[in-house]
Amino acid sequence: MRFDRRFLIVLAASLLWALVVSAMFYRLAAGAGGRRREDPQKAVVVASRPLPVGATIGRDEVKLRDVPENLFPAGAFSRLEDVVDRPVISPIQPDEPVVEARLAARGSGIGLAPLIPPGMRAMSMRVNDVVGVAGFILPGMRVDVLVTGKPEGQVDTVTRTVLQNVGVLSAGQTIQTDGKSQSIQVPVVTLLVSPQDAEALTLANNDGHIQLVLRNSADEKPVATSGSRLHDLYGGFPPVAAATAPPPPAPPRPRAEAAAVSQPVVQPPPAVVVAPKPAVDAVEVIHGKMKTVEIFAKGSGPR
Repeated sequence: MRFDRRFLIVLAASLLWALVVSAMFYRLAAGAGGRRREDPQKAVVVASRPLPVGATIGRDEVKLRDVPENLFPAGAFSRLEDVVDRPVISPIQPDEPVVEARLAARGSGIGLAPLIPPGMRAMSMRVNDVVGVAGFILPGMRVDVLVTGKPEGQVDTVTRTVLQNVGVLSAGQTIQTDGKSQSIQVPVVTLLVSPQDAEALTLANNDGHIQLVLRNSADEKPVATSGSRLHDLYGGFPPVAAATAPPPPAPPRPRAEAAAVSQPVVQPPPAVVVAPKPAVDAVEVIHGKMKTVEIFAKGSGPR
């Protein structure tokens, strides 16, 4: 079998070009693989099992895993000692890196205490099906607090919003939801408030009727309200002023005092002022059968 020389030249050139291209791809692939293998690695602490809110991390609940240094999560840890014995304030899933934002300070307690930020307070209040919005107030939600009562010196009932955008720490003894948003019938809920708000909530709970209002957690804008009065609700009828109580009767007087009061008071007669008579001297003078009396002031001669 005789081959054409031109055909052989084309076949040889094609094979040579294929070898050159293959060699170039091989070198590029080998170089990329070498660079990937040469990327620096760094150990990161990850959870070895689910870590719920309020749990304290044990040494067997975390492990180390190598990740490229450029993919190291912000706030993560490289040593197990940095996370052991620290409470969890946000759920952590298995193989998820443990970061600072999901942990509380070591020694801050267990359960609900680590969830309270510095400067804030946790306050529990009794609720029922109405106050607790039919059991749909769950941990992590936001509520407003309303109080209804009669202010001092007022005759009308008033409802005011005393607190807005308050976080719910727990419902009963539950500090985390199951992700199904199912209602929980509980006798108490715990709210996250400031010390000043805790005073206002205590006063409102003791002096009036408390009502919780559920709000969207993404809606954080406060709303200024003027409150609602009972007579405004019924069409503007003016409130009736409270009747003034009659004064209490006077206590009975003793007999002696009553007798003294019943007897008429006798007024003494007005005093008569008599002008003093001037001092005078009288001298009787006889002239024969005539007799006269001369009167003159003392120390002076006859008149």
